Amino acid sequence: MVILLELLVVVVPAAMVLMAGEVPFTWSVPAALLACLALPLRRLNPSLAALPCLPALVGGLGWPPTVVALYRVGSRSSPPVMIAWVAAATAVPATFVVAHESLAPNQAFLTFAFALFMAGAPTALGALITTRRRLTASLAEASRARTAELEAREEGAKASERARIAREIHDAVGHHATLIAVESAALAATTDDRGTRDTALRLRALAKESLAEMRAALGLLNTEPIPGYDGIPHLVDRARAAGLTVAYEDRTTGAPPPATGRAAYRVVQEALTNVTKHAPGAPTEVNLTPRGNHLTVTVTNGPPTSAPSQPSSPGGHGLHGLEERVALAGGTLITRRASGGFTVEATLPVGPPAGTNDSTFGGGAHKRATA
Repeated sequence: MVILLELLVVVVPAAMVLMAGEVPFTWSVPAALLACLALPLRRLNPSLAALPCLPALVGGLGWPPTVVALYRVGSRSSPPVMIAWVAAATAVPATFVVAHESLAPNQAFLTFAFALFMAGAPTALGALITTRRRLTASLAEASRARTAELEAREEGAKASERARIAREIHDAVGHHATLIAVESAALAATTDDRGTRDTALRLRALAKESLAEMRAALGLLNTEPIPGYDGIPHLVDRARAAGLTVAYEDRTTGAPPPATGRAAYRVVQEALTNVTKHAPGAPTEVNLTPRGNHLTVTVTNGPPTSAPSQPSSPGGHGLHGLEERVALAGGTLITRRASGGFTVEATLPVGPPAGTNDSTFGGGAHKRATA
């Protein structure tokens, strides 16, 4: 495409030169054709293409290549260079014609005016088109900057709103959780019944842990570690202390990555919480089983031995949030009912998939099955 364009740039002015009926000098045609052949040099330096046009202008047939060369001068050169070339392309041929033809003053004026128009018009057109392009690019850049600024403001507003909501949750929920912890401690200190005291102390510990987890989730506390894989035995012990019969088996040989460990902790926590609420007294099994590059966390409970503390409601927010957390860790979650009990099974990655060198993986699907 570029070669075809350059060919047209040379051929069209050359054809116009050859179609001239009257030739002022014998060298006029060769000089004009030489100027046409030099036009491709305008891509390297516009002045190199414009320079051979001056002799052609003196010969009287140089305007076709000169118009092309000066257009390039106007579109690529600085204003001083443009002014210098317009002046040269005006003065050189007009002065030669006036001197050679001994023109009268009015004819000399018209000759200079014509030369100025022929030299200035293509130069001004090239400068105008280039300025328009630069202005369009500048406006597009300003539009992008404005869009980026609006996006930054929007993100800032969202962050500010999230921080405000976090403060509200912290102040409201934190206040009540703190009161629960304080009153539980007071109850433990004032009661003589050992069972009541143990329950009150356990309630106080739960309130403090809930407050710590809430603060960590809201980004208000960075000094306490987020519970992970090592905290699962503590969850089991706490469930047993609350009256559940829990069989725990960990077949893994080492701790999984932190993200997988936190997800496994949340699976066991949510499952044991649901057993406590919806199937009190049900025998429960917690199994951690390695399977290749994955860790399977299974929590299964039998039918409840007493009435649940809360009515059963399918599709609770806890399991839904757990599905999202497992999916973010790159795993899958399956929940199913069988023989009056309930099973929660999560499959979580502990290493990159076989055959890949990518250390980041995730986005696994999650599903819920009922039977």
